[in-house]
Amino acid sequence: MERRPQGPLRPWSPCAWVRRAPGAEASTTRVVPDGCTDLLWRQGALEIAGPDTVHREVPLAPGELIVGVRLRPGAARPLLGETPATAVADAQPDLGELWGAAALRLGEALAERPEPWQIASTLAEALGDRCDIHEPDRIAVGVANALDRPHPPAIASLAWELGYSERQLRRRVQAATGYGPKTLEQILRFRRSLEAAESGPDWSRIAAEQGYADQAHLSRQVRRWSGATPRDLAAQRA
Repeated sequence: MERRPQGPLRPWSPCAWVRRAPGAEASTTRVVPDGCTDLLWRQGALEIAGPDTVHREVPLAPGELIVGVRLRPGAARPLLGETPATAVADAQPDLGELWGAAALRLGEALAERPEPWQIASTLAEALGDRCDIHEPDRIAVGVANALDRPHPPAIASLAWELGYSERQLRRRVQAATGYGPKTLEQILRFRRSLEAAESGPDWSRIAAEQGYADQAHLSRQVRRWSGATPRDLAAQRA
């Protein structure tokens, strides 16, 4: 389940979310790159889910509850502070490594909120409170938005429009998102394709609409980012 956060975090977060694993046996869930960074609460611990560059299988205890708040590509600064997103890519460090005593205080506050959506709201409020001091990089967020379309502009064109050298902009985007612009573009296109498949996995149509050269190109990219064929991935997500 997902809900849009309110308050100062709203422009930078697509959702707060609650997930519960099946209750009978231990299981795993496949996590695939989506360009985002999340603050997680699971098994009484606060963790940072950095931007993924590969798919991975996450073990789940029976009935395990996970609550999170997701930050848009480029908008991780309220969570990471001045730490670059590349430092937490493909990692899930304890929040205390970056927040110190503030993470301990947040954990104590969460212990008094047993209802999952109360936990989600508290996480979002904590991130929102940091937006003034650690405002998201608006340039990087804007570049991510520009790249999130079937036929995005070249990074050289974006750099010229924004008054940066191409090298400067590439470095800024990578620090804010955890990816170089080309990789970010591919991951965002992959994410859009999965979302489009939810209304019917017509992969030929999706390939054409999302800017792939052809269906074979889409299949290669889906396998790269998910480790599964489009058909198998659609079946897993059904």
